[in-house]
Amino acid sequence: MLKKGSKLYSILTGSCPRCQHESMYVDSNPLHMKNVLKMKDHCGHCGLKYMIEPSFFYGAMYVSYAVNVAIGIGVFLIAFFLGLPPLSSFLAIVIVLTLLFPFVLRLSRNIYINFFVSYDKEADE
Repeated sequence: MLKKGSKLYSILTGSCPRCQHESMYVDSNPLHMKNVLKMKDHCGHCGLKYMIEPSFFYGAMYVSYAVNVAIGIGVFLIAFFLGLPPLSSFLAIVIVLTLLFPFVLRLSRNIYINFFVSYDKEADE
């Protein structure tokens, strides 16, 4: 399921969507908030330019919104089945979304660039 050559591999690892050979990010740790969105200009292996056009990753905001809504619904359902009152459910959603913020930022960029760039076996070699 998570093998090189699949979009899921590129999305979850944050690797180049074309060759999946190296990370797109300067710092591989998303918890370093200073560098969470700092990306390399291009892939050192296949030469793919990550910023395909100016302001390319603005579209990732829509992906981020969808991911945050899905997480919020998931946390709400868990809180609902645990029988938490509405205020506690709301606080649980806010806390989980705040803690997952850097991961969602990167995940949304990874998903968005994978909409436009596909894996190329020849670029991997």
